[in-house]
Amino acid sequence: MKPIKIVVLLGGLLLGAASISACGSASAGDPVKGSDPVKGFAVVELFTSEGCSSCPPADQLMARIQQEVKDQPVYILAFHVDYWNRLGWNDIFSDAAYSQRQNQYAAWLKLQSVYTPQVVVNGSQEFVGSQEPSIRKAISDGLQELSSVQLTLSDVRVDKGKVVWRCQATNAGHHISLLVAIVQRSATSQVSAGENNGHTLSHVQIVRQLQTTKINSTGSGAGSLSLPSGVATSDEEIIAFLQDNATGHIVAATRSAL
Repeated sequence: MKPIKIVVLLGGLLLGAASISACGSASAGDPVKGSDPVKGFAVVELFTSEGCSSCPPADQLMARIQQEVKDQPVYILAFHVDYWNRLGWNDIFSDAAYSQRQNQYAAWLKLQSVYTPQVVVNGSQEFVGSQEPSIRKAISDGLQELSSVQLTLSDVRVDKGKVVWRCQATNAGHHISLLVAIVQRSATSQVSAGENNGHTLSHVQIVRQLQTTKINSTGSGAGSLSLPSGVATSDEEIIAFLQDNATGHIVAATRSAL
């Protein structure tokens, strides 16, 4: 089946389903004196659904890339959208907020519609999820691009069903938000309805929680997110990234194990 397309209805800024906490940029503007450009990165966002028959090949591509990149700064985030649910199969990983995030990308990238599977790299380029050569080139280009913007997570720990973290942003500039996601590294589902009826689907890097954190001038901040139930912390990680509120461009990213 061809990728489903949904007409964009959301025009306002919506970066994620989130509680808001404070994080700061050590310098909102010019680079900190003595700071050096850091190695590039690639944030790869897949918008997918268990109800979409065109999506499993894109999920499989993300799994291959995840295996290949190893310790490189490539951050895969699989957002399961909810607009396929009405067609017969309720994707347990889906969330309306992830559909809204995809609609925000349509506004940023001046698209007429959204669809699955869609891949967005570093918030600036989008591809059909099956366009493997183009996606791989965008990842390679992101890894080659140096940046003076830096982001670190520290004191990441699990406390009473929540993951607690601290952050430090450097040279982030103005109009930047920090997004922090709890990511489940892998999962499988037995689908019994919809377009993938009878299939066992495998997923990687599933976004289970997403928090948007405003950047201020303090240079540091902290926050917490509730852990999803039924998932071992050994199969989860935190991915954080800085995103320009006006353009959607992602300017820094990092991760931390739990």
